[in-house]
Amino acid sequence: MPTPRSARAVATGLAAAGLAGLTWGVAVERHWFALRRLVLPLLPAGAEPVTVLHLSDLHLTPGQDRKVAWLRRLGDLRPDLVVSTGDNVAQAEALPALAHALEPLLDRPGGFVFGSNDLYSARWTSPHRYLGGTTSGSRRQHQRLPTTALRALLSGGGWSFLEGRRVVVELNGSRIELRGCGDAHLGLDTNYAAVAGPPDPTVDLALGVAHAPYRRVLDAMTADGVGLILAGHTHGGQVCLPGYGALTTNSDLDRRQAKGLSSHRWAGRQSQLHVSAGLGTSPFAPYRFACRPEASLLALVPSDALG
Repeated sequence: MPTPRSARAVATGLAAAGLAGLTWGVAVERHWFALRRLVLPLLPAGAEPVTVLHLSDLHLTPGQDRKVAWLRRLGDLRPDLVVSTGDNVAQAEALPALAHALEPLLDRPGGFVFGSNDLYSARWTSPHRYLGGTTSGSRRQHQRLPTTALRALLSGGGWSFLEGRRVVVELNGSRIELRGCGDAHLGLDTNYAAVAGPPDPTVDLALGVAHAPYRRVLDAMTADGVGLILAGHTHGGQVCLPGYGALTTNSDLDRRQAKGLSSHRWAGRQSQLHVSAGLGTSPFAPYRFACRPEASLLALVPSDALG
């Protein structure tokens, strides 16, 4: 039976470990940006590779100079296509920083959808609410962000706004269809109905773009024959347990799919799903643990390229 002294020692040790983890997450890991590289054999045989830079959940606030500098260096990758799955800024005052961060990438072909933090400023929410699975997505008491200016910024260099729209781009000889929807976390994904249906028969790949990877969105895109779906929102769980992974996805997505590449099956069809862990956090929860902030460079290659 433990003595009072040994119990105090255990409690002290647990408190020290918790404080060390919190310090790591705030001071180190949330600034430890990673570029993930993946190869996806999704193009027809003989096609030239196409590189797609997937950005998500920057949640920029003024003064995040390290994040801005890291984002600017991504321009050196010269991706064939840039896709942003939303939540660019947490405060209206961060728009100039976002413009500076993305300036080296805005001359590349691109497409984007918005998340809640492109429409409304961040608001404090108890972290314990996330452990229940999802937060409410309510827009009450949120301050509106300058969404029109944000859309103009991203569209100004040629990126296409994809919510309820289809766009076909030709990249290295392949025709790729982009289609998207509004943020399912706010119930704005109903505009997918405007683009629902099979891809244009002349395209080589249909690519779906969503902010929050709710299953109803993934089901609809997969049933329509979309080969690759890109999403964000989950922050990869943001706080993960080594050997276990994400505690929650803040959606109805399985926690094992909180980040990275997986498959989604529905109506006898299968889509590849890539969920970005994102590059930021809420300003009210500025920490990460066992879940580095990230962007991803996806190399789309011919179906026969991997043997």
